[in-house]
Amino acid sequence: MRERLTRTLERAPRAVLTLYAVVAAFSTYFAMYAFRKPFAAASYHGQSIAIGPVEVDLKGALIIGQLVGYALSKVVGVKLNSELSHERRLLALVLIIGFAEAALVLFAFSPPGLQVAAMFLNGVPLGTVWGICFSFLEGRQTSEILGAGLSCAYIVASGVVKTIGKSLLDAGVSEAWMPAVCGGIFVLPFLLFAFALSLVPAPGQADVTHRTHREPMDAAARRRFTRRYWPGLLMLVVTYLFLTAYRDFRDNFQADIWREVGQGGSAVFTTTEVPIALGVMAVLSLLYLLKSNRAGLITTYGIMIAGSILVGAGTLLFDAGAIGPRAWMTLVGLGLYLAYVPYGCVLFDRTIAVLGTVATAVFLIYVSDAVAYSGSVGVVAYKIFGQADLPYLDFFRIFSYAMSLATTALFVWSLTYFLRQPGRERGGELSHRT
Repeated sequence: MRERLTRTLERAPRAVLTLYAVVAAFSTYFAMYAFRKPFAAASYHGQSIAIGPVEVDLKGALIIGQLVGYALSKVVGVKLNSELSHERRLLALVLIIGFAEAALVLFAFSPPGLQVAAMFLNGVPLGTVWGICFSFLEGRQTSEILGAGLSCAYIVASGVVKTIGKSLLDAGVSEAWMPAVCGGIFVLPFLLFAFALSLVPAPGQADVTHRTHREPMDAAARRRFTRRYWPGLLMLVVTYLFLTAYRDFRDNFQADIWREVGQGGSAVFTTTEVPIALGVMAVLSLLYLLKSNRAGLITTYGIMIAGSILVGAGTLLFDAGAIGPRAWMTLVGLGLYLAYVPYGCVLFDRTIAVLGTVATAVFLIYVSDAVAYSGSVGVVAYKIFGQADLPYLDFFRIFSYAMSLATTALFVWSLTYFLRQPGRERGGELSHRT
């Protein structure tokens, strides 16, 4: 039956296939977030664990535990997602989500110290889901639209599942059981959406001509690509480290920041994130109109640079009293995701097409992720151990300025590097002619 449904999609008009793929990928990744982020809606107020002679806030320890597991999964994903065949992707998604939910059940039964270990186990498989989802979408003429739709999932889902988590807490579910209950609600939807995503056919000949052939990369291919382009890749990875650390801090401690600015209620998580997701998708989808991969790459960098600047400018307006907390969180969120989202949906896809090399964007995404999540762990650990008395709001404001300045400079530097590399469009030739 799967083969018959896939053949039907292959014969469908491009617009229909694109819409189907966007909805399936968005829904799959959205449902995954129900197993990852609901716990962040809880405060775990007054609970702590001892790490050596130091008493550590339980919520911070849980975030670090999950982030360490998630970072490890990105290292595993460099190999797994680069080599995973199309036929085994659905099975991988089923096994991943089953393991993650089992870890949340373990979390519910465990004392605080073991809860940190349970969150580590929960994070270990979940970091590979993005790469599996994107592997169904990359290498197509519509990859910008597909990737933007997929990326909107984690912008919207993070707020929605925290809203659901807060609602479960308000309904009397304990902080220990809330993550598992929220995950349990989404088990069947996740499986259905994953099956729908697995039906998306491989890129056609026109996609291959426009964006180069995409195939699994073995260890030798990964080494060759890295050795050839390591200066540019290093700059992009360092930039992504800043962006990921900033994004995760905002995401994990958003509830605490809202409390410190006097905002509350479960709906606040969703009301700021939905406009951000729509804005990011609208901007990035327009890149589909650029048939020249070189022009598309330059425009992508322009969007990311503008996003980095917006984070600093929005924080400056907030500090000056020109805008309120909701407008500020929306502006910095929009700027953050304009700079962050292209990594997972268009930046590497366009870069490979401009260079004219046979590779897979998933490999590059996971190399970046494997390094970047160590930055997330480092920032949270620094806040907990080095700046425990500094309010989350003040820490986030300072972090906003630092991230804005650093990433703007690094984006300009990496764009200059890749434009100087020989590739398919050095003479201005459009990619669809090669």
